[in-house]
Amino acid sequence: MELGAELTGRGVVVVSGAAYGIDGVAHRAALAAGGPTIAVLAGGVDRSYPAGHADLLDRIAANGAVVSELPPGAAPTRWRFLQRNRVIAALSEATVVVEAGARSGSLNTAAHAATLGRPVGAVPGPVTSAASAGCHRLLREFGAECITSADDVLELIGGDGWDGAPPPGSRAEDARVRGARTSERTDDFTRVMDALSTRTWRTPRDVAARAGLSLPDTEALLGVLALEARAERDASDERGWRVARDSGS
Repeated sequence: MELGAELTGRGVVVVSGAAYGIDGVAHRAALAAGGPTIAVLAGGVDRSYPAGHADLLDRIAANGAVVSELPPGAAPTRWRFLQRNRVIAALSEATVVVEAGARSGSLNTAAHAATLGRPVGAVPGPVTSAASAGCHRLLREFGAECITSADDVLELIGGDGWDGAPPPGSRAEDARVRGARTSERTDDFTRVMDALSTRTWRTPRDVAARAGLSLPDTEALLGVLALEARAERDASDERGWRVARDSGS
């Protein structure tokens, strides 16, 4: 709440997913501070999800934007939440993870941000807290910046005079340069992983349609993901592909 309110008061627009917990708190803090905020949904914008945030989403729509890449009427599903996370990362100049368990969807958003070359920050918590295990992993293994105040976030995106374009030499600019050097194919791998299910087998054609890629490109990417033990193919080769059980995804 402190981060959302203070950043809003200093001209930063808060982007989140309108979920229960930290998402909702961040949106409410931005609205309370008198600023706009953006909620990115995993279903159609005409379907308030979660239902308990219907009033909050109405307030966000009146003071900011409620957006989705899906058509009206589309129901939120697990893979659509993962797809939604990449939109949150793309809309944001930086991604800050306040709390995240070891398998939190927020880590997926952070991964998308890193792929796009956007800076990532994480708020540390008690070393014994399971709710901060994901944040500590981002700090330890993925070079996320330690965030303890709104000033840290402003530094991450370029300072008090932020105008949407990080200045040369800032951490945001460094991340942008690193992202520019990253092959577009890296993001294609992410799209294919997001299109796969952990439970349901999907044909390459289905995966290609969900990922927005051509069938030959999708089949090539699936082959590489299989070599990396991130995806697995049905032994009978009839049911298709899914996320590998031991991939950690």
